[in-house]
Order: sequence, then C-alpha cells, then structure tokens
Amino acid sequence: MHRIALAALSLAAAVHAPAALAWGGRGHAVIDHAALDTLPEDGPVFLRKYAEFIGEEAGAPDTWRSSSEPFSKIDEDPNHTWFVERLRFMKPVPRSRYAFVLALHREYERVRKTDPKAAERLNVRWTGTMPYAIMEGYGRIVAGMRSLRWKRTRGEPTANIEQTLAFYTAWMSHYIGDGTNPHHASIHCEGWFGDNPKGYTRSGGIHGAFEIGYADAIDLQPEDFEKRIGAPQRQEGDLFTHVLTFLDESNAEVETIFALDKRGALADPKDKEAREFVYRRGAAGAAMLRDLLTRAWKESAKPGVGDPRPQDPTNPNYDPETGSAPAP
Repeated sequence: MHRIALAALSLAAAVHAPAALAWGGRGHAVIDHAALDTLPEDGPVFLRKYAEFIGEEAGAPDTWRSSSEPFSKIDEDPNHTWFVERLRFMKPVPRSRYAFVLALHREYERVRKTDPKAAERLNVRWTGTMPYAIMEGYGRIVAGMRSLRWKRTRGEPTANIEQTLAFYTAWMSHYIGDGTNPHHASIHCEGWFGDNPKGYTRSGGIHGAFEIGYADAIDLQPEDFEKRIGAPQRQEGDLFTHVLTFLDESNAEVETIFALDKRGALADPKDKEAREFVYRRGAAGAAMLRDLLTRAWKESAKPGVGDPRPQDPTNPNYDPETGSAPAP
C-alpha cells in the first residue's frame, strides 16, 4: 500500500484547475490505486507496477479541456458528464455515440418550438457523453490486452504495450472517477439547478468543495475505502447497460452532497457522515474500475468476435445516419 502524497498531487491540481473540476488529483489517484490494489490474481496484475503512473496520468483528460486548445476542448468536454435527469426521454439510449448526438438534436428541434430556453441545454455539452467515453476506453484496453497476450506467446518484449495499456487505463479511469461523483451525473453539476424547495446552494463552488476541498481536507487515501469495495464481481451481461446503471446510481446520490453542504459538513473534516459518503463513493468507483479491467483481461483471452462489416449498407443493422451498424 502506498500513501498518496498531497505534494505530488498539488501540481496536477494546479495544471488541471483552469480546465474543469473533476475529483482533483487526489480523488482520481486514490480510486485508481484502490482498484489496482484489489485486482484479483487472475486479473491484469501487471498494471500494479504502473500504479504511480496511472494515478498521475488519470488527470490527463482534464488538460485536454483548456480553451487554448478549442478543438480538443469541444471534443473532450462532454465526456466528463452524463446528466441523467435531462436524458430520461431517451429510451433506449443509443448504442452509438453518433446516433446519440443525432437523437439528442432531434429532441432539441422538438423542444425549441415550445420551450427555447430548455432547448438551450439539449446538446452534448449540457447532457454529456460519458458512457461512450468509458465504453470506447474499454475497447482500447481489450484490444491492447490482446496485443499483449500475442506478444507474450511469441516471446516478444512487452514493456511498450504494457506502458500503453497503463495510459489507456488512466484515460478510461478518469471518466469512471468523474462518474463516481454524483455531480458529474446530474444537472446539478455546478449548483442546484431549477426548482429549489429545500434551499440548496446554487453556487458552482460546491463542486470543488466536495471533490477537491473535502477529499484533501480528510487526506483521502486508498486504505480509507478498500475494505468497502467488496469482492470482485463477475461482469457478465451487457456492459453498456452496466455503465448506465453505474451512472444512474451515482445520480441518485447527488442530493446528499447538497444536504451535507447545507448543514456545513463539507467544512468539517471530522464529520462522520461526510467522510462515510466520500468513502462509499470512492469504493463504488474503485470497484467499477477494478471489475472493468478484470473483465477486459478475460475478454482479451478470447478471439475478437463482432460484426465483420458494420459500415456496409447491406448490413441489416446499418444506420444510414451514422454510416455504421450500432454496437450489438
């Protein structure tokens, strides 16, 4: 077990601050370390030797969101959120990032005719694309793990592909870490939005006060919640559905943050309820990351099977709007 040093993370936090709030350096690092520490022995345990690298590089996606790099920012911003309340009209959620964007735009066109103000938030920036970022990251990891296995069977060096997989892990883990904070899964991302009968703060400062300020104040460490993570879960069934459920469960807890803030708990590092909430959410994120990495490792041991030509217009599932059949 390695303690996460605040000094090592302060530079990362300073670099990321202009981009957006996203658990800060500490939150991402402790979630990643806890996930790697609790990998089962038949999982991708080679990643443990890259734990420091993964914990540090997990902050990289936030550095891609600076206004000084507008193309990168426009592409990256939506990957950090999934505003569940705003997306309940979408049943089912499309199994394609581009089909999602098109479906969202159709809803925008419908709503703007009667409620232009509401329509202003019906776009990818104010709904998010986090499930797609997680699934795309998972695909990169599975593909990389297959390459690693292939190199091992041929007796070839694997240091480079291992380092690549460590970065892919850090990259995907960022979105899981963000999704662990209910703010990132809710329209209340930057203060309470809409009707406010309980008088919760509308200040965007609550976001950073929770995921950065409080995590630092309590010196959050992996050992604080590793015992809460539980045994590895067999990730069977549809993974996309599982990711959506993970974000729904996070969204269901957003009001807790506002209630804690209202009674001053986020200003009190000794508050037991606030600490327990942070530990519980950290454990949820670490378990999710650990179980996805374990599933990816097992999946990579099998030959890749999929639709051989999803881009073929003769494919029965072909979507002419996106130019591809959606993920099965």
